[in-house]
Amino acid sequence: MTQRAGFVALIGEPNAGKSTLLNRMVGAKVSIVTHKVQTTRARIRGICMAGETQIVFVDTPGLFRPRRRLDRAMVAAAWGGAADADVIVLLIEAHRGLTEGVQGIIEALKERLPQGQRVALAINKIDRVKAEVLLALAEQMNAAYPFVRTFMISAERGHGVEDLKDWLAGEMPEHAWFYPEDQIADVPLRAIAAEITREKLTLRLHEELPYQLTVETESWQDRPDGSTRIDQVIYVARDGHKGIVLGAKGETIKGIGAAARAEISAFLERKVHLFLQVKVRPNWEEEAARYSEIGLDFRDGD
Repeated sequence: MTQRAGFVALIGEPNAGKSTLLNRMVGAKVSIVTHKVQTTRARIRGICMAGETQIVFVDTPGLFRPRRRLDRAMVAAAWGGAADADVIVLLIEAHRGLTEGVQGIIEALKERLPQGQRVALAINKIDRVKAEVLLALAEQMNAAYPFVRTFMISAERGHGVEDLKDWLAGEMPEHAWFYPEDQIADVPLRAIAAEITREKLTLRLHEELPYQLTVETESWQDRPDGSTRIDQVIYVARDGHKGIVLGAKGETIKGIGAAARAEISAFLERKVHLFLQVKVRPNWEEEAARYSEIGLDFRDGD
């Protein structure tokens, strides 16, 4: 059998369900999922096997209007991921339809993509609308852009995901696999562990704060007894933020640590000792090292 391998970029507005779809395709959690927008910061590569074909998914940060340096770097990463892909999948939400944001992405696709770049449409969260609404939306979207195929899916429930995966597998070029068969992501384990902790922070904290913090895995020790000790630093921009993350008598950080430890432990399939520290770094968003740690290019924020 001939091996095939290629790259698929998942693009869309923040919260369209890209991370949920990536995790569903890969069969494991490699990208963090929260109800808050702009959660995915870096281009996370999830690796999916479909027979003799290896599909490498690039889960890009959601496309939105950038305001800060970090935002600009995230949007640059998203378009970089799209430009390099063999196939692009634009994910939209069925109940929101052709929003102003989606319209902006379509215009950018027309401007930024090379001639002949294949773009498929995946209408997600189909369980939220009636069939006739879906069909009208599919028609409207295909009138706005020449998509090569349209799929109706529910990333959360799995409906239609296999059809999309099978089609993508057929679109991949003949090529030796890029990664070993059993590898599910090209993100280092330390980065996945930091992302899991950031997810727990995002779920627990107030609206604005999660975008003003970042998590780094400072040290990682695999112990002789089979367990792992992980030390992480949560960088926040202000003293007041540190108090919020810690909570009264350290209760908030304790709860976040317990939730993160349980999930990292399940992911690694071993016992984990997780130690969290909160440090104030007023200008972490202006430090190149913080960007490279989360897989973004600092210069893209200029």
